[in-house]
Amino acid sequence: MFNVPQALKRLVIGKAMRSEELGETLLPKRLALPIFASDPLSSVAYATGEILLVLTVGGTAFLYLTPWVAAGVVALMAVVVMSYRQVVHAYPSGGGSYEVVSKNLGPGAGLVVAASLLVDYVMTVAVSVASGVDNIISAFGGLAGYRVGLALFFVAVLTAMNLRGVRESGRAFAAPTYLFIGGILLMVVTGLVRVVFGDDPQAPTAAFGIHPAEGGDNLAGLGLLMLGLRAFASGCTALTGVEAISNGVPAFRAPKSKNAASTMSAMGIVAVLMFVGVTVLAMTSHVHYVDDACQLSGLPGDCAAYTQQTVIAQLASTFLGGDGSVLFYFIQAATALVLILAANTAFNGFPLLASILAQHRYLPRQMHTRGDRLAFSNGIIALAVVAGGLLWFYKADVTSLIHLYILGVFTSFTLSQVGMVRHWNRTLASESDPAVRAGAQRSRVINGLGAVTTALVLVIVLITKFTQGAWLAVLAAGLLWLMMRGIRRHYDAVSAELAVEDPRAESVRPSKVHGVVLVSKLHKATLRALGYAEAFRPDTLEALTVAVEQDATDELRGQWDAYGIEVPLKVLDSPYREITKPVVSYVRDYRRSSPREAVAVFIPEYVVGHWWEHLLHNQSALWLKSRLLFTPGVMVISVPWQLASAPRADRPARRAPGAARRGEPAQTRAEREPERV
Repeated sequence: MFNVPQALKRLVIGKAMRSEELGETLLPKRLALPIFASDPLSSVAYATGEILLVLTVGGTAFLYLTPWVAAGVVALMAVVVMSYRQVVHAYPSGGGSYEVVSKNLGPGAGLVVAASLLVDYVMTVAVSVASGVDNIISAFGGLAGYRVGLALFFVAVLTAMNLRGVRESGRAFAAPTYLFIGGILLMVVTGLVRVVFGDDPQAPTAAFGIHPAEGGDNLAGLGLLMLGLRAFASGCTALTGVEAISNGVPAFRAPKSKNAASTMSAMGIVAVLMFVGVTVLAMTSHVHYVDDACQLSGLPGDCAAYTQQTVIAQLASTFLGGDGSVLFYFIQAATALVLILAANTAFNGFPLLASILAQHRYLPRQMHTRGDRLAFSNGIIALAVVAGGLLWFYKADVTSLIHLYILGVFTSFTLSQVGMVRHWNRTLASESDPAVRAGAQRSRVINGLGAVTTALVLVIVLITKFTQGAWLAVLAAGLLWLMMRGIRRHYDAVSAELAVEDPRAESVRPSKVHGVVLVSKLHKATLRALGYAEAFRPDTLEALTVAVEQDATDELRGQWDAYGIEVPLKVLDSPYREITKPVVSYVRDYRRSSPREAVAVFIPEYVVGHWWEHLLHNQSALWLKSRLLFTPGVMVISVPWQLASAPRADRPARRAPGAARRGEPAQTRAEREPERV
């Protein structure tokens, strides 16, 4: 019979891959760039807008601060990229900031970084998708009412693509990323040429004034400084995702460290060029971008009904031929695509980091398991569920989500650079080669500068964003840190409990094994259970039933004698018509009276083929097993009986994955469906 769920799974994620095919999924640099750097590259689409949103609190009075804020962001980007190049070379195993901090500052600090990054990866998905949907709505205003639905749809598509594997997702995402880079650079070059040659096009919002917020136009001294710092903190969203390359070094082709470092440099150069170009064009065309459209003055009609275009949309309209031009829609389509695909940075970084944490016993071991396509499927699904929940809760609103953003990434930046300084200190203490020492000293200076710079930014972000919602990110990271510590304590306790100290003492056999076959009625399933129990050859064996209805019990006894079954049948009284309690009490009493003996309980179970059949069968058996498993010295053995519907639920495939390539013949029906015993 055609297996619909399995067919849908193969349609979505493709055929399963063998473990030895993992090498075939390694990435060349041209695919690694769109996979691991799409987030910092795409942040160009909203980083300038976030700066303007803050500065327009004072109307147009403080927009002169824009180039200074942008310069600070560019300088920080350069420092962070140079710093993480050192991380890639020093720690190529793929742990990134988590590995650096754990090895140099201790596991507690490493967990702080891990928790911060996991939260930030979730926010990357939420913010990127929400911003992409914003750009779609900028081009097609009629879709504004479908914002949340579109966001969740794109998360589902990203999840499916990543479940197909890293290499396939890279192929799918490479073209939109490169189209976005080409489109933005085309717009920047076109705009700069027009400005240089005397053309002075103005943005669609340049004619509108801006109402300053209450008291916003009178800022001076400390208030003005705080406004500038807050704008700088918002602009630092351009740096999110930079660390993803250091986490993904194992996914690169050899030489891994060199290729990863080259990819990081390319990402930094391209991101800076695009960010600077967009910011310059926004200033020369006098883009006015505000948090609330009603803050604009001179709007025709009701301000509440006005759909404000993003900064990129306004620039494309201004410099590439208006809202109806082909190039305008090209820029909007490429921007929307790359913003949505920017979440792919998190879909690669989150599962990799979660896998490492699971390997270190800080997350459930399932996070370390690769799926059919050799991707860390459980991590991908977990990320999609949490990010989708945030998009639904915050109605896919970028402004609401952005305040939860970037705090975690600067925590990891800072601790990582401090850890790298300590790493180089240790290298210098043990190294005598002049060339190596010179390189280590140079790297220490770079990482030291990075540590100081990112620490200052972290303080700024914390101060300016904490009351606006960043406290939720801090709380989430704190709870995640406590959870991971708890998981590690549990795994450590289990390992200590199961550790073998004396093999002879730990492997002592029970003096005897007493077998118990649970019986409700005398039918084929019961006879099979009796046969299997006898095949185990326990020292003693008995059948056990509970007398819930006297007539049924008398009938069972009569059948037992009539069939001449030699296994003695023991009947337990149950005046209150309970089944589980009398059986559990009997087994536990037997164990107390014979503590050196083991008890093997055989439970007949039906194997069914339809979900609704589970509601009709095996309820008593499941409850009994759940109770007996907590009794020391008791083994619970299920003896299955396949009902007629069972083969419909489990029809083996004609061939295992790769069978055709190995020349193996297809199985016959008899081989795939052996006769049931």
